[in-house]
Amino acid sequence: QVQLVESGGGLVQAGGSLRLSCAASGNIFSLNTMGWYRQAPGKERELVASITSGGSTNYANSVKGRFTISRDNAKNTMYLQMNSLKPEDTAVYYCNVKWGGLVIKYVEVWGQGTLVTVSS
Repeated sequence: QVQLVESGGGLVQAGGSLRLSCAASGNIFSLNTMGWYRQAPGKERELVASITSGGSTNYANSVKGRFTISRDNAKNTMYLQMNSLKPEDTAVYYCNVKWGGLVIKYVEVWGQGTLVTVSS
């Protein structure tokens, strides 16, 4: 069973920074994609950034240049460094890991979420 545990959320003023962490445990296929998603009140969940086990990254346009995703494969941990935060970044941030779909069974796991609140 795969588990994801997020940490690092909190309250920060606009322009400030936060660093989110996602620790993964369990039987995780080595070739996977990890990602951060967020959901603001009244809005749909959206992709913030993703990173493959090989290190390829993808960012939402709204966070490009401000957020940086990274991972430590040896520790099965993913990070999201968030700088120049804006009130519109306020949301619950979810960690996600997925793999498979072609040769092996598709697996997707979500964390419980961590709240990020940016005050103006």
